[in-house]
Amino acid sequence: MLLSLSQWLAALYPEQLGFLRVFQYLTFRAVLSAMTALLIGLAFGPWVIRRLTEMKIGQPIREYGVQAHLGKRGTPTMGGVLVLIGIGVATLLWFDWSNRFVWVVMLVTFGFGAIGWADDWRKVVHKDPEGMRSREKFFWQSLIGLVAAVYLAFSVSETSNVRVFELFMRWVDSGFSNSLPPRADLLVPFFKTVSYPLGVYGFIALSWFVIVGASNAVNFTDGLDGLAIMPVVMVGSALGIFAYVVGNAVFSKYLLFPHIPGAGELLVFCGAMAGAGLAFLWFNTNPAQVFMGDVGALALGGALGTVAVITRQEIVLGIMGGVFVAELLSVAMQVSWFKYTRRKYGEGRRIFLMAPLHHHFEKKGWAEGQVVVRFWIVTMLLCLVGLASLKLR
Repeated sequence: MLLSLSQWLAALYPEQLGFLRVFQYLTFRAVLSAMTALLIGLAFGPWVIRRLTEMKIGQPIREYGVQAHLGKRGTPTMGGVLVLIGIGVATLLWFDWSNRFVWVVMLVTFGFGAIGWADDWRKVVHKDPEGMRSREKFFWQSLIGLVAAVYLAFSVSETSNVRVFELFMRWVDSGFSNSLPPRADLLVPFFKTVSYPLGVYGFIALSWFVIVGASNAVNFTDGLDGLAIMPVVMVGSALGIFAYVVGNAVFSKYLLFPHIPGAGELLVFCGAMAGAGLAFLWFNTNPAQVFMGDVGALALGGALGTVAVITRQEIVLGIMGGVFVAELLSVAMQVSWFKYTRRKYGEGRRIFLMAPLHHHFEKKGWAEGQVVVRFWIVTMLLCLVGLASLKLR
């Protein structure tokens, strides 16, 4: 919005307001977006926490969980609303409203946030620690993820919605042929020319998996004070760099990445996500004044997955978000092994002392702060490995 306003004023008064052309620089707007989201979060954080407390939206704690966490019962939850407010306002202020990729990411983010809101509301209003049932939550996540995946299957290969529609119609007229332009291929990091054609169905399936998987992975990670939000900030910021590269014709050609016109504008969204995340961490650091809840975790995970799909960095997201992947896998492995052994031996057995993975380390004697900071350090290292793939190809 402010970009269009600055362009109009600079054109109307070129001599007096020519300095407003600085707003045309993507990196400048990304910095302002991060600062705006950060200031909004810090300014409105205390008010949001007071409102959540007045509404008695306190976090229910499962009795079979880590006993040390029982003291957190009643801490305001659904604080992810604060993050979404910061992201929404900052992004709308500073991004180019004609950019279709940012709108897609925003729709996925707030769509998943709505699912998380419904889940959290059931937990705190209906006093059900389990919240929305898994099948229902998965259905709505899959629906939003599938819609986004279908659109992106044709969108990343074209430069406008008109061209997207034309590509879609050619696909229909061809009898639903299973092919897409090379820029939609799956890129393998650290190799110059290795990529795998996915085709329309493969692209849709992979995109759906990444978006829904990332959303649930971040949600499983959100179990300790500050554990999820800082990795989201780091991974989101790194993905913003990839978005800037693939959206720039010069940089993408030099670094051997597919050029995806318009993807660079996602840097503004990633900046807003980083700023809003840091503001939330101010109140979420141990001992937390507020918890993110599913409304924030599902939304942020979905945002990371969607940005990775648009920038064609699905594998790199798996590397940089290794902590999220490990948390998700620990739950999947624990549940699968428990069901299998209960069916075979009549008694369920466990691989980990407790899942998700961060609770396993708590059971082994790590303090909460140790788990959180060490997971941050691992994420920082993995983000550096992912960023190294920009040049090491």
